Amino acid sequence: MLEKDNLIRLPHIGKIVEGKIITKARSAVFLDLGASGTGIIYGKEFQEAKGELKNLKIGDTIFTKIIDLENEDGYVELSLSQASNELIWERLLQKKEKEEIIKIKIAGANKGGLLTEVSGISAFLPVSQLSSEHYPRVERGETSQILKELQKFIGQEMEVKIFDLDPKQEKLILSERAKENEKIKKVLKNYKIGDVVEGEIAGITDFGAFIKFLPSAQDAGDKGPESEGTRPEQFGLELTAERFIEGLIHISELDWQLIEDPAEVVKVGEKIKAKIISITDDRVSLSLKALKKDPWEDIEEKYKKGDIAEGKVTKFNPFGAFVQITPKIQGLCHISEFGTKSKMEEKLKINEKYNFQILSIDPKKHRMSLKLI
Repeated sequence: MLEKDNLIRLPHIGKIVEGKIITKARSAVFLDLGASGTGIIYGKEFQEAKGELKNLKIGDTIFTKIIDLENEDGYVELSLSQASNELIWERLLQKKEKEEIIKIKIAGANKGGLLTEVSGISAFLPVSQLSSEHYPRVERGETSQILKELQKFIGQEMEVKIFDLDPKQEKLILSERAKENEKIKKVLKNYKIGDVVEGEIAGITDFGAFIKFLPSAQDAGDKGPESEGTRPEQFGLELTAERFIEGLIHISELDWQLIEDPAEVVKVGEKIKAKIISITDDRVSLSLKALKKDPWEDIEEKYKKGDIAEGKVTKFNPFGAFVQITPKIQGLCHISEFGTKSKMEEKLKINEKYNFQILSIDPKKHRMSLKLI
């Protein structure tokens, strides 16, 4: 066992060791490593840590990394910069595990997010990990406009948590929204799928619209005499005008008809009611169309298989042409009816009306198959 213990304690390349400075030369620093012998920082390693070494004095204790067990002069070669880097990553891992909040200053931006650094390590804060308050709402998702919005944060300070890290790839990903996740999760426990909330459209993008709403005692099901009005403090979340619960109404949930631009259905600042259709951790998805009458419910009373119906071509895709039969009902004339996309585009024009035969209707799946006649 003693032999095994000694083997474990033997120094090896890559090991982080603690040493006391015993001599400082013009281009080298010598350390007492105890039983491991005498170590030296020189050459490239001395130049890389020159600034830090300059502020140290004889008798100071520092951590270094062994890069050679014995050089030609018999010293253990050491690296201060490599040890510092490893120790920084270790501390960052500890901060991640403890879910510690870190203050950062934004140094730059690209179309994917914000650039900064933590303890000298380059870090990235993706757009998807920004808080609701800072998320860029850009209509139609224009990349140049998103970048312009993100650049406004350069020079500002933010509070974040470490979302992911990989020392080998030198990857450090941060999250601003993570610091409020637990509080939001706690609030969302008071809601269930099917609940209807009233809120305000906070932003519009190409994939949908964001709705913000304040949690209230009534939303939580508290019907007691003191439950009147909004009491967010009961959820452990001190909400201000900017501290609200925010959910997404996906473009497919805005209306029963096919929507190309969410701005055609809702406007920023508009007060609306929406139904909760999904709650996953700190994210909530809602639907506007769920509160509207499903136009497919009585479709078979108006149309049946084999009927001829006039429809307007609204869109082409790889599967065929979308055809508007009524303001809320669209069918698909499959590409196989034409052979190729080019032949389909020769016979059909966008916004033009044609006669189609109904091949099939499936109200439950909201599908109608058509054939040009």
